[in-house]
Amino acid sequence: MHVLKSGCRWVDCPPEYGPAKTVYNRFNRWSAQGIWQSIFEAAAEPAEPPARMALDSTHVKAHRCAGGGKGGASEQAIGITKGGRNSKIHGLVDKLCRPWVLILTPGNTADCTVGPACVSLLDGIAELLGDKAYDSNSFRKSLRKDGIKPVIPGRSNRKKRIRHDKQAYKDRNVIERCYCRLKDFRRIATRYDKLARNYFSALCLVAAVAFWL
Repeated sequence: MHVLKSGCRWVDCPPEYGPAKTVYNRFNRWSAQGIWQSIFEAAAEPAEPPARMALDSTHVKAHRCAGGGKGGASEQAIGITKGGRNSKIHGLVDKLCRPWVLILTPGNTADCTVGPACVSLLDGIAELLGDKAYDSNSFRKSLRKDGIKPVIPGRSNRKKRIRHDKQAYKDRNVIERCYCRLKDFRRIATRYDKLARNYFSALCLVAAVAFWL
């Protein structure tokens, strides 16, 4: 948690925590085994399905030392956009700003293509709040098929105007606040990890500690 919060290198970890190599190896080994992700999933396991969820994504700048991961940039969830090399976090957040679902993709991945995957990971959603990036006919159709009311404004270039619940849409700010809280941890705000699974493991650990523990 010290490394994730301060953004320091693993080698700069205070000696009170033990040898830096041992600390990193333990983190990396648990990451490979999916333990950090399991901790987040266990902490966020719903007792009762949340009725209203907010869906959105946020970009994370990839530092130059994040390059060179096995399989190439795309394999390690790094894409190129106008802002440079970055990754993108997609999430579902409840009214208390708590993340229930997190997905990591390259930064040039369209939001509407990942929306269905996010929604499929959580049962019991009755109402979904999203911005114009999720305005696609196929996504709206899939939501209604699953009994989910889409609260998504239409794009300005639509020929037919899309109506949405403007009062409910005001609550979508919870996901922006969630991402701000996650990015208080410097190794989440900027990606330094070569491996996508290590960055995602750090994200799961921060989300579990910041919102659920």
